Amino acid sequence: MIDQMTPTEFVRRRAAGDKLLLLDVREPHEFAQSSVEGALHIPMAQIPERLAELDRDRPIAVLCHSGGRSQAVAGFLLQQGFSQVANLAGGIVRWKQEVDPTLAL
Repeated sequence: MIDQMTPTEFVRRRAAGDKLLLLDVREPHEFAQSSVEGALHIPMAQIPERLAELDRDRPIAVLCHSGGRSQAVAGFLLQQGFSQVANLAGGIVRWKQEVDPTLAL
């Protein structure tokens, strides 16, 4: 079972001092259009070859457009031995609704 985290929960936890990493797995053109400040951008297809860039001891929330790709990447990371992984439910679409209505989609 992959943990689900809402954008509101992510922001709350980070504000409380949790060192969550936001991993944005969208394509470069999507990331250029809108992004969340501080997110690490690694497109989904590059995740397997760039695993070394991720800290296995740091909690990771995975973000995409609406939650499907991030769910798949979160599952892959769990299979690779990452233990603190969550899918950011609803993706950047929900982030816009809950956190930052100024984001372009």
